[in-house]
Amino acid sequence: MLQLLHIENIAVIEEADITFDEGFNALTGETGAGKSIVIDAMGAVLGQRTSRDLIRTGAAKSFVSAVFTDVPPLAALEECGIQAEDGELLLQREIYADGKNACRAGGRPVTVAQLRRIGASLLNIHGQHDGQQLLDEEQHGAYLDSFGQVEKEIADYTACYEAMELTRKKLKALQMDEAEKERRMDSLKFQIDELERAQLKPGEEEALLQRRNLLHNSEKFMSAIQGAVWNLTGGDDGGGAVSELREAAGAISGAKNLDEQFAQLHERLENLYSEAYDVAETLRDLQDAFDFSPQELDELEGRADQLYRLKKKYGPTVEDMIEYLEQRKEELDQIAFASDTAARLEKQLEKERKQVMKAAGALSEARKAAAKQLEARIQDELRQLDMPKVRFAICFEEKEPDASGIDVVRFLMSANVGEELRPINKVASGGELARIMLALKNVLAENELIGTLVFDEVDTGVSGRAAQKVAAKLAQVSRRKQVLCVTHLPQLAAMADTHFSVEKGESKGRTYTKVLRLDREQRKQELARLTGGEHLTAAMLAGAEELLDAAEEYKKGI
Repeated sequence: MLQLLHIENIAVIEEADITFDEGFNALTGETGAGKSIVIDAMGAVLGQRTSRDLIRTGAAKSFVSAVFTDVPPLAALEECGIQAEDGELLLQREIYADGKNACRAGGRPVTVAQLRRIGASLLNIHGQHDGQQLLDEEQHGAYLDSFGQVEKEIADYTACYEAMELTRKKLKALQMDEAEKERRMDSLKFQIDELERAQLKPGEEEALLQRRNLLHNSEKFMSAIQGAVWNLTGGDDGGGAVSELREAAGAISGAKNLDEQFAQLHERLENLYSEAYDVAETLRDLQDAFDFSPQELDELEGRADQLYRLKKKYGPTVEDMIEYLEQRKEELDQIAFASDTAARLEKQLEKERKQVMKAAGALSEARKAAAKQLEARIQDELRQLDMPKVRFAICFEEKEPDASGIDVVRFLMSANVGEELRPINKVASGGELARIMLALKNVLAENELIGTLVFDEVDTGVSGRAAQKVAAKLAQVSRRKQVLCVTHLPQLAAMADTHFSVEKGESKGRTYTKVLRLDREQRKQELARLTGGEHLTAAMLAGAEELLDAAEEYKKGI
């Protein structure tokens, strides 16, 4: 449950700490006092989308934190590597004026998306306009699936449907008219022929460029080799570095046995002579092997130009062009044998369609079984909400298979005796929508681990006896889950176990909102204000006292 909500610089709330209790918590106050801002703060710390306009004027950032207790193991927490210590979890969010966010869960940084997934497992906010979702028939199937817990049937159907769609795409790719087929085959044959005639070889471009560079600079290479050879070997009469090193080693060899230092010097000269001799021989081999041919250079230039033109059409490297060639060969084969492949895919598609219809049938049956239970549950809830003559039903129409199955699900109702069932969006009033949504939320919540339900002015369009029934229903729900309710109705506020008043005032030219926890006497004053306005009378206070007494008596019975 939500134990503590801390708010800083959210709209007109400079700072507030609200400690909620188990059971039924109600928030009341004048219109515009800031009740919905408390709900906005809850949404913010749960990762819901917010605006920088939420930041209090003059503040650099806003901050919200929430402490939850009795938190069960949640998949959303496990995904983030977070554990609720002793069942307690702290969520935090800072919203900066530049639009940036800083979020934490259990003391660890998380993204807004991760915070949203965690928040969705802890608390459910039913806003003022959620009843309008009932007017969107596309939502009806989602509500039914949530109640029916048909995850397995949905998973089985989705796997079959995705396999069928993949085969359908493959088949569509093969289907082309004969003229298009001939044009594509001619284009592929031309590309394949051009690439095959080029006789491409992996790595050839690097070797070609290296050889071309050598031939372009042949005179420089030969001049360098010849100069180095002459310096190492000298002319016909010798005199090069090699012979000089040999003579130096011979000159010192007579003393190598007389002193260890001379022995080392002799060895070093011998090594230098050997290395110089090897270098000279290598240079001679290069000189003998170098064969410059203007014809070879022309051939290399032609090949380089050919590769350049092909790369502009088929890929940035020789390896890419070879891969492209293989792909075009494969495509040509596919087109050439398209009739055979298409026939095979047609058979496969038919088989997969049967599997889809079988899985769709199983999903539809599971939905219809769940629909009967949901109809009965909603009907019972509506009777408790002072709508005994309203009939609620769920109808099914079959459609072509799509990602959601073969069912078009619609919620129907009849508001009065003798009237036929019609779509909810055609006949339901605002008050009826609010109560049907409350009934639906209550039923769906029973299957969820969520411990806290927030109702933001669900009493829209409800008054009198119906309001009393809604209050009783929220009291019943609050015995299983924590309920937080923003309301204008004294009947709902009187039924609360814990009552807060949201009040707005001014100080030093600024507007401030504070949240006060009311004792019984203060509750009586607030209920009288909700009933009769600013000028309270003894009769109003007596009526408020009666409301509180009646609510306490009712709660004892549940």
